[in-house]
Amino acid sequence: HIVVPMTRKITPIQDLKCLWQLIKIFRKERPDIVHSHTPKAGLLGMLAARIAGVKTRVHTVAGLPMMVEKGAKFHLLKSIEKITYAAANHVWPNSESLFQYINKQKLTTSGKLRIIGSGSTNGINTERFNTEKLDPARMEQVKASINYSPDNTYLLSIGRLVKDKGIVETVNVFTNLHKENPALRLVLVGDFEEALDPLPAEIITTIKDNEAIIHIPWSNDVEYYMQLAHNFIFASHREGFPNVLLQAGAMKLPVICSRITGNVDIVKQNETGLIFEAGNERQLQQLIKYAISHKQVVLGMAQNLKEKVVREYQRSYIWQKIYDQYAIIAVPQRSTPGLFNDLSLIAADLWKQPGRVWEYFVLNIQLRRLSKRPS
Repeated sequence: HIVVPMTRKITPIQDLKCLWQLIKIFRKERPDIVHSHTPKAGLLGMLAARIAGVKTRVHTVAGLPMMVEKGAKFHLLKSIEKITYAAANHVWPNSESLFQYINKQKLTTSGKLRIIGSGSTNGINTERFNTEKLDPARMEQVKASINYSPDNTYLLSIGRLVKDKGIVETVNVFTNLHKENPALRLVLVGDFEEALDPLPAEIITTIKDNEAIIHIPWSNDVEYYMQLAHNFIFASHREGFPNVLLQAGAMKLPVICSRITGNVDIVKQNETGLIFEAGNERQLQQLIKYAISHKQVVLGMAQNLKEKVVREYQRSYIWQKIYDQYAIIAVPQRSTPGLFNDLSLIAADLWKQPGRVWEYFVLNIQLRRLSKRPS
């Protein structure tokens, strides 16, 4: 493999270096398909592939940062998405709700859009996420890591410890509930992030100081924590199609999640889980109390979700769907690479929707302005 040192932040100089590196790689390797994921890789990868003359350019959309932004940053991120989709000729949202959002925002023409299967970027390994195939020795180690007691009730949250993942609400609600129920425990599996969307200092202090909150740095053994938990809390503010909900479903772990894109494609209210409005601590607290006091009801929902996951989201099934689509869209012939020619094509593509050429030419100015603002 070849490493291209992209950053998650907006870094115009480094981004241009990566763009040029990608162009050189694509011209040398001459791939039949370039397939990108994530906003930064999508923007650079699709532009580079277009400039290098790659005929088949696919971008998978697995969440949109613009969905939780407002004002100038919202419009900047929206412009970036439009340019990415203009440079691509196939755009694959990984959920139906994300598909609808992209259409509503008019980020691209509907003819470019396609959902693979029932959604998901990669599916999940249902052999791994299987309650009957866990290693007993590893299970004992995980129990020790959280000081497990069968007398406690465990709430589990998995993901980066940032505001965007709803960690603030999760911690606040747990703190309130723990006052009423001292046997309640919250297990947070994931790393703190200082650079992007960090948690408020008081929440970090609570996580570190509250003995009923157990913080586990990122782990590749999340299925073991799922096996020990009683309820899975997923309070994220934005997603594309979260694999962690599929994993919880495969492990038959009752789910309580926010009503956002992606989540609502997996979880149906009172059928496969419980849903609250994103950011609404009162609703989240009510649902956790309900789940604790109605164990059999939520276990029934978890069984329904497990059946759905096994039926529609097994990794081998998703991989086959992607492969089948590759076979349809792949174009072996390459156009002659030419910087001026391909930038002209991008501009022509952007011109199809009023205002998009302007977005393309002011993008670098916006990037430079935003990069100077404090995060």
